Amino acid sequence: MNTWRRLVDFVSVHGTAALVSVHEVKGSAPRETDAHMVVRPDGGFSGTIGGGHLEMKMLAVAQEMLGEGRGPARVLDQALGPDLGQCCGGRVKILVETFDRRDMADLEALAQAETAGGLFTTECRFDEAGRVRREVSSAVGDDSWTRWRETHGEERTPVLLFGAGHVGRALVLALAPLPFAVRWLDPRQDAFPAHIPAHAVPVLLKDPQAEIAAAPANAFILVMTHDHPLDMAITAAALSRGFPYVGLIGSATKRARFEKRFRELGLGEERLHDLVCPIGLPGITGKDPAVIAASVTAQLLQARERVAGTVVSGTSPVIPGRAEREPGTHNH
Repeated sequence: MNTWRRLVDFVSVHGTAALVSVHEVKGSAPRETDAHMVVRPDGGFSGTIGGGHLEMKMLAVAQEMLGEGRGPARVLDQALGPDLGQCCGGRVKILVETFDRRDMADLEALAQAETAGGLFTTECRFDEAGRVRREVSSAVGDDSWTRWRETHGEERTPVLLFGAGHVGRALVLALAPLPFAVRWLDPRQDAFPAHIPAHAVPVLLKDPQAEIAAAPANAFILVMTHDHPLDMAITAAALSRGFPYVGLIGSATKRARFEKRFRELGLGEERLHDLVCPIGLPGITGKDPAVIAASVTAQLLQARERVAGTVVSGTSPVIPGRAEREPGTHNH
């Protein structure tokens, strides 16, 4: 969720809004530190701090504070079991703030940092009036309650999606609310729909090799064009780069034919093993574009978490859908 942009929008329309943040977590809790929820005066909200009684109580607190007008922030220390009857068993500190049009300049600055993409850090402190002051900074502050750091924004995994057919369109929509940035490529100018989600950038494909060469090393590659020779050329180039995920739409038969040609091109067995084809989670065999998109989206989320785990542990990720999976029926 674009927290600061949503705050700007709510304050612009309603004159005021509240920000509910998970400031500190001890033990098991439904959301992590720096999870946010933005609340309107009428009780409408965007985002979540984990649902359940905790969220209901914080919504009520936020509305109460909005009714009182812009004022100092509140910190609520909640034991999830004893205080709220939730079974998580942990303890959280929740920070609740209110904003109005006097804060628009500060909110806009944070929204711009958020729009720039990726993660950013704010140095935070309470001022004399008990309100939180934030400055975008990469400096390391101390960990005291009177001065602390928050992490905002979202690290989006780059995806190169080759093909704007039915499945490509469904996949772009499925990925829209998730942490992916899609470069959507097709050689047909009229292939793209009139309305495209903000996370996707349509690109008229002219040089597939150049696109693969310019892609960041952590990109996920998905190949589903209207043309089998084009699919083969893109997939071969992607496999040679060693991306963490290379998916090709098609059946086990298509995979076997492509692998034969890839071996002739000199690609080794390790690279061939990295190919995800058929795409999507094993056991989901529906051929409707929306079903395929949902299955592939779940697989990409799994791959994203495995890659993140690899950075920490140094182990090699295993992506369901590579050569060891059972043949699926997502034909192309």
